[in-house]
Amino acid sequence: MIIPNGLGKKRNRNNKRSSGVLLHISSLPSEYGIGDLGPRAYQFVDFLSESKQLYWQVLPLNPTEPFCGNSPYSSPSAFAANTLFISFDILLKDGYISKDDFPSAASLFSDKVHFEEVIASRQKVFDSAFRNFINKKIKLRDFEDFLKSNASWLDDYALFMTIKSEMEGAIWTSWPQGFRDREESSLLGFAEAHSEQILKEKFLQYLFYSQWDALKSYANSKNVKMIGDIPIYVSLDSVDVWKQNEIFQLDENKRPIFVAGVPPDYFSQTGQRWGNPVYNWEELKETNFEWWIERIRFNLKNFDIIRIDHFRGFVDYWAIPVQEETAVNGHWEQVPTDSFFSSLKKSLGDLPIIAEDLGMLSYEVKAKIESLGFPGMKILVFAFNGNLNENPYVPNNFGENAVVYTGTHDNNTVVGWFKEEAGNEAKINLLKFLDREVSIKNIHWEFIEMAMNSKANLSIIPLQDILGLGSLQRMNIPGTPSGNWEWRYPPNSLTSDIKAKLAELTINYNRF
Repeated sequence: MIIPNGLGKKRNRNNKRSSGVLLHISSLPSEYGIGDLGPRAYQFVDFLSESKQLYWQVLPLNPTEPFCGNSPYSSPSAFAANTLFISFDILLKDGYISKDDFPSAASLFSDKVHFEEVIASRQKVFDSAFRNFINKKIKLRDFEDFLKSNASWLDDYALFMTIKSEMEGAIWTSWPQGFRDREESSLLGFAEAHSEQILKEKFLQYLFYSQWDALKSYANSKNVKMIGDIPIYVSLDSVDVWKQNEIFQLDENKRPIFVAGVPPDYFSQTGQRWGNPVYNWEELKETNFEWWIERIRFNLKNFDIIRIDHFRGFVDYWAIPVQEETAVNGHWEQVPTDSFFSSLKKSLGDLPIIAEDLGMLSYEVKAKIESLGFPGMKILVFAFNGNLNENPYVPNNFGENAVVYTGTHDNNTVVGWFKEEAGNEAKINLLKFLDREVSIKNIHWEFIEMAMNSKANLSIIPLQDILGLGSLQRMNIPGTPSGNWEWRYPPNSLTSDIKAKLAELTINYNRF
């Protein structure tokens, strides 16, 4: 697998080394309660370009829901986008809304996303934008082109979300049988009666993807590539499972037989029970993996590279009987890995994929992932426990075909880790590795330099670590139901000093 490089004018074109920053769209500053695809996103691209970064990695862009804790890894669609990221400023410029439609800036300018308030304020603006679109027919031809090119997923998504709204948010498996089982007469009758709401759902998706395409084009023009993120599993309460029951392991009542998770390990005596339905890989193989091919194809249109979460699930997966409350009594099931990736490559060509291969993997799984050639992930906050000669996350122990991170969205920040989580052994090992003293004031730059200096072809640093922030600014604490995915960086954080220091390290370690 070759990771495409964003090549600047002065860059050695034979150089594979590069670096970038991890920041979700929601974490951008804005006056409207949540980061969006407007001016601040373009300013962040400029920051990346000026600090010699070649990649911007985001979390999944799919819709989020409050009852799932607003996690971007739990969504009602694998193809639709999160309309909370639509920029009001761009809507104003394009004539969809007026200044009078904007929410009160004073209550929404915050260093955290208050999702309930953001969702309520956005719906009012979207109502105005949709009315003006209908009345003025703004960019109607572009909208019609979008409908045609995205019909394979958009029609069902808009219908699903509209039915779900009419059912007051109830999970689709509890809908009346005609809706649950997708009986044609029931769906056609509903679609006729709710045509305007269905059209509005499609319109909002059009707005998002129009703005995303423009932002990605701008980033690429600045030699910044976009890295997206795909959760391997989808939610039970999603249009994907509702539409294609047969590619998931469901019973006659459309409920899961087995659910996904991971077995007990060093971190949890009962493992993790995620609750997502597992795939019916036999059926997927019968269809030549059509659903997955279309999912990957769609994401490669929206991103330059994709990271696939829980990549080991393409080799084997932990199947937990649905009645089990924990993951203890699950079992491993094999996946037709070779035929799957052969079909992907035959249909899509080279696959610019990053494999999330973290956790306890068997030798066989490690060997299979390595044989596929995709770069795995190396996390530096995992590097200093145990024997430095054996720990796979120590920079001396991994090679070029890797993506090194100081930490991920699921980890504490480097400062938070050093202050609150690193034990004596980890600190002694860190001192031994660096061969110099470190302090809470410079620990984040030590880790950034460590990542930049490593052999890994690609280095990705969460913005929190570039800013030297502590544990209160981490993105997610796995296993906690609320208070996650809320962090936003203050508007004046990206100072000239930070930009200069990041650029200097990038140039020094030949990653520009």
